[in-house]
Amino acid sequence: MAHAITRSASDSPPRRRPAWHRIIIGWSFILPNFLGFALFTLIPMLAAFVLAFLKWDSYNTPEWVGLENFRRLLRDENFYVALRNTLYYAVGHIPLTLVAALGLAVALDRKLRGVQFFRTAAFFPYITSLVAVAVVWNMLFNPTAGPVNQLLHALGVDDPPRWVASTDWAMPAVIVTSVWRDMGYYMVLFLAGLQTIPKEYYEAARVDGAGAWQRFWRITLPCLRPTTFFVVVMLTIQSFKVLDLIVVMTDGGPGRSTLVLAQLVYREGITEGRFGYSSAIALVLFVIVLAVTVVQFRLNERSSTR
Repeated sequence: MAHAITRSASDSPPRRRPAWHRIIIGWSFILPNFLGFALFTLIPMLAAFVLAFLKWDSYNTPEWVGLENFRRLLRDENFYVALRNTLYYAVGHIPLTLVAALGLAVALDRKLRGVQFFRTAAFFPYITSLVAVAVVWNMLFNPTAGPVNQLLHALGVDDPPRWVASTDWAMPAVIVTSVWRDMGYYMVLFLAGLQTIPKEYYEAARVDGAGAWQRFWRITLPCLRPTTFFVVVMLTIQSFKVLDLIVVMTDGGPGRSTLVLAQLVYREGITEGRFGYSSAIALVLFVIVLAVTVVQFRLNERSSTR
């Protein structure tokens, strides 16, 4: 009898913890990541928003100037040059990287001998030091002794481009380098998406007589729509805030041919000490990226409901 009572008492469900206790436990998991986000992202963003309406050089007392930084921005020729170059880079980088990454993913989504090696080789540039990538590609694009122009000479091109030494060809050279570096990362994302597509779809299409192109157009692309949307959004954000590769390869030159908005923010703030004006440019860049991203979400929702 006593044993039965003891057993029934031990088998009773555990006492439910109070709500405040569960909230504390939840916050204990969230807090470390949130603190890092707040310290290194949220607070600097809010500070930059406030600085956009101030005149401050980090030495003197900040002075409230209202919209003066934005009025100055509208009169600044460098801003329009940087904006045009940023759009030029984005228009070239986004579709080329998207096509290259998708093509690699489709080509390497097969059971072939050594396919893991080729996947690793395609992804390797993304984890390679960016400085090393820029130096090597600058050597490849050397207008006099670079292998690229030597190959063009061998193919019969008498006057090949001067690439990073030319105001017309410097940005295309940067775009090519950026596509080569980034396509491996987005290839991995597309590979993950391809592996979620049921193989039965392709088998049924083959039975119905669909060719390779029809299977790709009617099955692969529609099933990859969520992955493609994610890749396009990430590429858009990455393209508009490009800085490191351009700084190492061209430093905005020759002249201002590769000067982009992120580099203009750096020059005005860190180099020139005009933190208020630099923050105003950064705020405009943030609004542009936000607007483009919102449009992409709207278009994706509209196409998904059709």
